[in-house]
Amino acid sequence: MRYYIVDDDRATRKMLQQIIEHAGLGTVIGEADNGQDALGQIVLIQPDIVLIDLLMPQLDGISTVEQLKKTHFEGQVVMISQVVNKHMVGDAYEHGIDFFIHKPINKVEVESVLRRMNEQFHLKTSLRVIRQSLTSIDEQQRPTPRMTLKHQVQTILNDLGIIGEVGSKDILNMMEILETTHDTMTPLPSLRDLYEQVATRQKDENLSQSDILKDSKAIEQRIRRTIFAAMVNLANLGLVDYTSTEFEYYAPRYFDFSEIRLLMSQIKENREQKVKVNLKKFIQVLFIDAQSKIN
Repeated sequence: MRYYIVDDDRATRKMLQQIIEHAGLGTVIGEADNGQDALGQIVLIQPDIVLIDLLMPQLDGISTVEQLKKTHFEGQVVMISQVVNKHMVGDAYEHGIDFFIHKPINKVEVESVLRRMNEQFHLKTSLRVIRQSLTSIDEQQRPTPRMTLKHQVQTILNDLGIIGEVGSKDILNMMEILETTHDTMTPLPSLRDLYEQVATRQKDENLSQSDILKDSKAIEQRIRRTIFAAMVNLANLGLVDYTSTEFEYYAPRYFDFSEIRLLMSQIKENREQKVKVNLKKFIQVLFIDAQSKIN
């Protein structure tokens, strides 16, 4: 199961993530500290379950869920609330909330609620499969639209749980540049050249060389943090299910597997998470892999 957490308290977000992943309930693929920032990311990555705080600045939990439903979001929603008010609880259920979790966070309650939601999710999935099997033959035989490179890259970043990271936008820009200037049979340009091209592309104005270098360094750091986040997600997934499809596919292809193993040990032993991030390998494999899936 893929979770997204929205809560203005960082400690609560961290606690929920630890409960979810330590109990083997799934993976947290994104988080936000307010409803306004969460909306776009949730619509883009479509998590299975959203855990959202009732009272938040900018956009409260009920208003956020109301906006989500307008986008036809089909995931389930759990409301986190410290307020015990029958009127507010009823209002939340009317807006599509599936369950409530009370603050302060209780590990037993969280696990119990999420396990029940997992059961509901699998039931809905089974019903959806049955409905799909009853569709007409003509519907089933309609040609599938050709996926673009951008869509393939977004799918991969989503699988790695980093589509909501700031650096993912830089990576997408980099892939679009490579699509128009390179093919999978020729070596990639230097990462420095790619950073500079992304920096130039992101600005409408004419940049000076010093501005380009400054922006390039910022882009490199954003991408490094994003790739590191993907490594952490995979390491956590490997600890939960070493034979999972995502772990078996991405860990040895996109990263130095020895670094993933080291990261798994660091997480398991609660040590500082510090490993080497091979940016060039990730970018090269991502481009080749995405290209191969649209050819």
